[in-house]
Amino acid sequence: MDFITLRRAALVGAASLTLLAGCATADTRSATPPARAESGVLVGGNGMTLYTFDKDPAGGGKSACNGQCAINWPPLLAADSDRGSGDWSVITRDDGKKQWAYKGKPLYFWIKDQKPGDKTGEGVNNVWHVAKE
Repeated sequence: MDFITLRRAALVGAASLTLLAGCATADTRSATPPARAESGVLVGGNGMTLYTFDKDPAGGGKSACNGQCAINWPPLLAADSDRGSGDWSVITRDDGKKQWAYKGKPLYFWIKDQKPGDKTGEGVNNVWHVAKE
């Protein structure tokens, strides 16, 4: 192999690695958290408070809130293509929909919260709690 052939092969290899690195960072859905913290409390993109459910085992990868429970406590849904990163993960619910979890705990809204900043779900039945950062 001559010098020009080696150099051409090195350039092709470098270009391939650059292309692969660009593809790996192109999907911003997994890089952007689905919620944010406000005063230490997690809120969804709509500004509404998020909650955790004591009956959901941390890291269990499952939601124990289905049926009527999920009507009262709507899950923070994820798109099928969303992927977790860091403290954020995606679980599959019993109905097949995807749900966001923070530090292994699935996240929910409370139907009785009316406006951003409401936290009326805190302590409901001693099993619902405001999700904290």
